Amino acid sequence: MITLDEMETMLNDIAENLPKEIFKGLNGGIVLLPESKENPIGRHNDLYILGEYHGGGVLGRYITIYYGSFIRVFGHINKESTREKLAHTLKHEFVHHLESMAGERDLEIEDAEFISDYLKRKDKD
Repeated sequence: MITLDEMETMLNDIAENLPKEIFKGLNGGIVLLPESKENPIGRHNDLYILGEYHGGGVLGRYITIYYGSFIRVFGHINKESTREKLAHTLKHEFVHHLESMAGERDLEIEDAEFISDYLKRKDKD
């Protein structure tokens, strides 16, 4: 299992290799939190939030990554696969950031469709 320190190193490396332009307006940066965060609409404790984009307010614009959620969902996979999942999640949150800056909502709509499909599947069970 990957440690919090290892994930922090991975996250920093991934972020350093992203284009600097996409960080514009992300005044709160990227925050790695140790806890897991369950999605409140999840059924049977099976839906975790891996990352979130925060688009304003007192703390400004920033991205949160939840180490504990990664461990819950991907704790069984190797480090390289974890790195790929982490990179995917970070890029996903950056798309939210860029769309927010541009006044777009396409990824929000896509995420809502994912949740809707999830609920339909779970309601059949």
